[in-house]
Amino acid sequence: MPGKRRPQAAAPMAAEDRLLLLQSQALAEEEAAKTKRELLTRFLKDKLAKEKRSSTLNLHKLSTQWRAVLREAKAKELRQDIEILSQTFARVMDCKDSVIQSLATDLEEAEEQHAQALRSHLHNVDRLLQLQRCRLTCLEEGYDAQLEALKTEFEAERYKEGEG
Repeated sequence: MPGKRRPQAAAPMAAEDRLLLLQSQALAEEEAAKTKRELLTRFLKDKLAKEKRSSTLNLHKLSTQWRAVLREAKAKELRQDIEILSQTFARVMDCKDSVIQSLATDLEEAEEQHAQALRSHLHNVDRLLQLQRCRLTCLEEGYDAQLEALKTEFEAERYKEGEG
């Protein structure tokens, strides 16, 4: 009967062992599940961090590309503005050149009129001087004639007084 006791004694031990084995398996499974959850959590956190970095990098790239597009659009707009301003400037310069040419022509005409007026004035002054000289000559001749007449009269009276 010693053989029979063993299996009965072994049976409670086996049940305990089995319970311990089940507990250790449950613990192991729980540890494995915990480790798996931690691994999964770490993996997801890493993936999230990587995604954030990628998102930040992509956002930066997108901003850079958007700025380049905006810069190009603004450059195109500024080129058009420069072209318009250049044409406007050319038009204004043409107008001002035209005004300058007109003023230069007017100035030449005014100088010509001034020279004509000066020549006319000098000619009139010469004529007036000539008339004045003629008048002065006539007055001198008249004066000389009167002087001669007075001298003659004076001489005549003097001789009369001297004779008489």
